[in-house]
Amino acid sequence: MTMLLSRDQAATAVAAAVNERDTIQANLLELDNSFGKRLLAGAALTGGTRKRWDAAAADLTTLWQTFDAYSAVVDRAAELMSRLRRSADRELAEISSLLYGTSVQLNLPSPALARGDLTGTGTTQVTLAAAVTDMRRAFAAVTAVVTAAEAVWNEIADDLQQLGDLLAAARQQLGGLDGDALGQALTVAEEDHAQLRGVLNGDPLALWQGGQVDTTRIARLRERTAAAVAAVGRLAALRSDADARISAVAAAVSAAADARQDAIAARDRAAAKIATAAVPAPPELGALTARLASAGELKTAGRWTRLASELDLIEKQAADAASQCREVERRAAALLDRREELRGLLDAYQARAARLGGAEDTDLDARYARARELLWTAPCDLPAATAAVTGYQQAVLALSGRGRRP
Repeated sequence: MTMLLSRDQAATAVAAAVNERDTIQANLLELDNSFGKRLLAGAALTGGTRKRWDAAAADLTTLWQTFDAYSAVVDRAAELMSRLRRSADRELAEISSLLYGTSVQLNLPSPALARGDLTGTGTTQVTLAAAVTDMRRAFAAVTAVVTAAEAVWNEIADDLQQLGDLLAAARQQLGGLDGDALGQALTVAEEDHAQLRGVLNGDPLALWQGGQVDTTRIARLRERTAAAVAAVGRLAALRSDADARISAVAAAVSAAADARQDAIAARDRAAAKIATAAVPAPPELGALTARLASAGELKTAGRWTRLASELDLIEKQAADAASQCREVERRAAALLDRREELRGLLDAYQARAARLGGAEDTDLDARYARARELLWTAPCDLPAATAAVTGYQQAVLALSGRGRRP
């Protein structure tokens, strides 16, 4: 039995019901006009998105039907309350029944076939509170699908459009560039772009994983697009400024040739002054020079892809050759530096021996003379000179030890 409300209780309850109804209506209208809902309703959906949206659309239809029935009850209660007389027990009883009784009649699809019930109908009556509970459940289910689809679109669509524009511009730029390999890379990126666009338009929820947008595919497409577009851009830049590029590579080869001349000169100096100088010969550059000469032919033939790879390779090999030549020069100079270091060390220990009273020590004199002869003879036997200086150094140190004894 429904509790009979007083006039004040009825006024408060009706006002609360109207406010709740207005809030629900505003939220339903916002959902109905949302970008995600319009996107799903207007798209040719496929896959899991179609299944989820079909279910959500059915829930949305039922939700509006329930709301209409629920709202009619609230309106009836508000109407009765607006014209309530001072003594109106019958009206108060009806308001009480509307607000708390099973006053909302719902005409849902008949369960007869589903339940095997010959006398079953789709008509049921529920309270306002039960109707709100049902609407809350349906609203949450529909909103989950709509907001997920909208989140996917917001996350992916702009990037996809920008990548498509980049690919289209690169495709146009590729014309006449003899870029077969680049064309294949561009085609792969374009195919990936088309596939992802199809997913976004037809099955956006396939990109919704674990409660968030799965950006794996757009990130991979971004990388492929960047690589393909950059490669096309480099090839186009080469075509527009091939002479400058060839000149830059020629300068690198020339620098390597200069480094080789310096290395040869340093190696010759070391060989003249140091016996059996273990310095390798600098690399030959004849092949690089010949390959550089063929670059002009590739340019004339319009073989831009081959020219680009050839110039890159020549430039790298020239840099490597220059580095090797600088290492040869460094090693040759190190041998001469070592000889000068040994000469300085020998002179220093001779002065030390004199301070220790070893000026008339025949053994020290002989050791010094031998080391000096090796160091000042060209070419110098550096290993033998090193051993002689070390021996002289040790003898002087031994003399120093004797001088400290009591």
